[in-house]
Amino acid sequence: MPGAAGLTIAMRSAPTISPGVLEQAAEWLVRLNSSTVSDQDHLACERWRRAAPEHALAWARAELLMNKLDSVPPRLAMPALDRPHCADRRAAMLKLASVLALLPTGWLGLQFADDKGWMADYHTGTGVRRSVQLADGSSIQLNTATSIDVQFSPTERTVLLRHGEILVQTAPDTAAANRPFRVRTAQGLIEALGTRFSVRQHEALTEVAVFEHAVRIEPSQGSTSAYLTLDTGHTVSFTNKRANNVTSLAIGSGAWIHGMLMVDRMRLRDFIAELARYRGGLVRCDPAVADIRISGTFPMDDTDMALAMLAATYPVTVRRRLRGYWVTLEQG
Repeated sequence: MPGAAGLTIAMRSAPTISPGVLEQAAEWLVRLNSSTVSDQDHLACERWRRAAPEHALAWARAELLMNKLDSVPPRLAMPALDRPHCADRRAAMLKLASVLALLPTGWLGLQFADDKGWMADYHTGTGVRRSVQLADGSSIQLNTATSIDVQFSPTERTVLLRHGEILVQTAPDTAAANRPFRVRTAQGLIEALGTRFSVRQHEALTEVAVFEHAVRIEPSQGSTSAYLTLDTGHTVSFTNKRANNVTSLAIGSGAWIHGMLMVDRMRLRDFIAELARYRGGLVRCDPAVADIRISGTFPMDDTDMALAMLAATYPVTVRRRLRGYWVTLEQG
């Protein structure tokens, strides 16, 4: 990986994206927001995005466009594309591609791709989970929208969690002695003490849960008195200076490994924030229903079903706009 100066130069000299690739991105943008989108479409788009750096940058612009459309009334957003078989669809697609071409380029595009984890050793897209077997026999499960780098050497076994959430099952190190297994986040280090544990990178803190044995947590700017050993059945979050209070694992912790989201009396606004991690587009909660308490088991791999379950069980209505890209839960 280049240093900060090298990365700055690379971002400023980022190449332009060809019109053909921008048009492909526009096609994918429309297809994934259509009422007939399938799981195969999502997988095919993911393959296209990962096929070339230029594809990743074009898709970054497409997602940036959709974020900007959040401030546009739905009836005005891409109206020509609302009729997929109209005679002007080709012209509309070219117009959309030209809009993508005008979005911020160069350093912003590469920064966006890097933030998404497309430059990481391993990564997953939204709603995708992945299992990775490491060279030492340890295994890592990557949750939705997760990216990691693996740094193994004669003296270290380190996994850099750049974004998202992982579950680690460590294996004994037979290649070298005194080579601890660590996960590094923006806030510090988690060292495995022969264990199974999960790590989630939030915006300003790291969350750790231990399912077997223990881990040692070292905030990056904390004194040795801030270091903490976390045992089986417990969870904690920490900043770069200190750890918060240790608590027992909640019901359903780690259920994402099996594609389920299990909650017990969680506020609807918090539940929607969790569900949104597994769904493309925007999912929002009206303040009038935000504090409804939600309990149950919901499928992460079928967020439409999860939303339907909410509407069938609680006094809420699911309102969809932009072909399901923009979802709001309102009072039913």
